[in-house]
Amino acid sequence: MGSGTLLIAIGVLYLAGLALDWFGHIVHVPRVTLLILLGALLGPPVLDILPLAVDGASDLLAPTALTMVAFLLGGALQRETLVNHGREILIVSLSVVIISIAIVAGGLVLIGAPLALALLMAGISAATAPASTRDVVNQSGRNGRFATNLLGIVAIDDAWGLLAFSLLLTIVGTIVGGETASALAHGLWEAGGGVLLGLAIGLPGAYLTGRLKPGEPTLVEALGIVFLCAGLAIWLGVSFLLAGMVTGAVIVNFARHHDQPFHEVERIEWPFMLLFFVMAGASLEVENLRGIGMIGIAYVVLRAAARVLGGWSGGFLAGLPGREGRLTGLALMPQAGVAIGMALVAAERFPTLADQILALTIASTIVFEIAGPLLTQFALKRAMPIAENSLQIADKAERHQDRPGP
Repeated sequence: MGSGTLLIAIGVLYLAGLALDWFGHIVHVPRVTLLILLGALLGPPVLDILPLAVDGASDLLAPTALTMVAFLLGGALQRETLVNHGREILIVSLSVVIISIAIVAGGLVLIGAPLALALLMAGISAATAPASTRDVVNQSGRNGRFATNLLGIVAIDDAWGLLAFSLLLTIVGTIVGGETASALAHGLWEAGGGVLLGLAIGLPGAYLTGRLKPGEPTLVEALGIVFLCAGLAIWLGVSFLLAGMVTGAVIVNFARHHDQPFHEVERIEWPFMLLFFVMAGASLEVENLRGIGMIGIAYVVLRAAARVLGGWSGGFLAGLPGREGRLTGLALMPQAGVAIGMALVAAERFPTLADQILALTIASTIVFEIAGPLLTQFALKRAMPIAENSLQIADKAERHQDRPGP
């Protein structure tokens, strides 16, 4: 009976996801937002009718789905993309992370939050939601410089965020008298271990995949890489996001005889992502919104302002149009699994701050994961005409130069 109920629930969720995808195109709302709201409706926040087996599958589903996303984002970091857009991606991503940490930490301290809590929440604010952002970009069907930069930024800004968060853990450990060495070692292992695991899987994967049928890696090969990467990352206690991203980047740049693993993963990514977003909505605890108070409201406002300012300043330093830089920051509003993971680590490390950290992070995730995809969609729509107009101006200038003189 339990198996039958589980299969029925999954079937209904898949069909509901298709209906929401269709509905989202009509009302111009990202399907990510609609799926999260569906999960909240069917899950404990409202009706609480999802089978326990479906809810329990989230522990396996989340790492698998996010590793797929990271793998595909790493595949977007091709050598040609890095040559053409690498400077912009690097500058903007660093700017967004640094400014987010500075503004959130400073603002929370000014309104009276404890310094340790302010620093930890500042580190958490640097995290984004690569799954939501990538899905909105794919659903929009838009490409060009803005979309390419956005995918590149969201692919690496969590790497900078994890490194910064590890440093802030060490600083807070010193402030509250905790174990500084332990916090630093954990952060370095999570980030550095993820990179090393990605290299360990990506390098042989780049050579070995696509050998059974020359140039045509199979779906089994692609799934094997993703599941192996996610499983080893969990077992070793390293970042599966970094491991997946590095694996994808290594394969796309070193496997010159094919690029099929990415096509194969893209084919089966959405069923995993659909369940992941529904489970994310089902896991939201609306009660946390009531207890966050002024600090929670300030955190949401400060992080939103920091994203826009970070995108604008990074775009300015990278030579992007000012409006495009601001829209980049707006498109990076979503916050999800990485932030929750950081919060869990911080709560475990500093038990006296655990309740506040978890309440603030979960409550802000509700806000940013519902409103964030809408802002990403808005930014894509507003930014793409800019890029197209820039290309038209460049084409006109080139034709004018080619015109014979009098």
